[in-house]
Amino acid sequence: MLTTRYVPGAPNWIDLGTPDTEAAAAFYSSLFGWHFQEAGPQAGGYGFFQLDGKTVAGVGPLAQEGALSAWTPYFHTSDADATAKAVEQAGGTVRVAPDDVFTKGRMAGFTDPGGAEFAVWQPGTIQGLDLVTENGSLAWLELYVPGTEAVRPFYQAVFDWKVQDITFGDMPYLLLSTSGDDSQDLGGVMSLQEGDRPHWLAYFEVADCDASVVRARELGGDLVAPAADIEGVGRFAVLSDPHGARFAVITSVG
Repeated sequence: MLTTRYVPGAPNWIDLGTPDTEAAAAFYSSLFGWHFQEAGPQAGGYGFFQLDGKTVAGVGPLAQEGALSAWTPYFHTSDADATAKAVEQAGGTVRVAPDDVFTKGRMAGFTDPGGAEFAVWQPGTIQGLDLVTENGSLAWLELYVPGTEAVRPFYQAVFDWKVQDITFGDMPYLLLSTSGDDSQDLGGVMSLQEGDRPHWLAYFEVADCDASVVRARELGGDLVAPAADIEGVGRFAVLSDPHGARFAVITSVG
């Protein structure tokens, strides 16, 4: 379960790269009830999605030529530069070199050996998201790559994650958790479908999965995977926004 106790390796930020921040703000505000708050004139168009005054995500224009609109998860690190070295040594690629974001923190962007992009956040004045697991906020992460076993040693080397083999029905699933006494389940790893591209998928908690699917399609989004139930977990569906960024909505059990 995600929390805002940001131990090493835990998800502590997520943001959307999009070709049209204004349109993205309109879509997600209508879907989740978010409010868009600009970060200021020096932030290059970056801003925050907030819910009841609490930051639940970031959003900004695409920064690299040829980049696709996507949600990118960030994981807590106490040393972004050391993490960048660990990524390279474990077979990953440094996509964005470590850099300070004013006094807010230090970030870096990477690509894992399976081809999925992710980032890290070394907190400064901003520790991370203000809200998770509540309606309208980040609830879970999943990694989709070809050959799930190939990324196991990578993420264990970079974040020291615990990786547990479990199943959902007849589907094999790698459960990811942070290490240490304050261990937290943070996501899972699934095999990539043929023809798809490697990616991290963000799940956002909603009060009614089916109603959220209907609303997303009314707003110009697309249905990628129809709503389905997972016993003991909840009901979820995979969507994409009008610019193609994928995300999931889930109504958790309990």
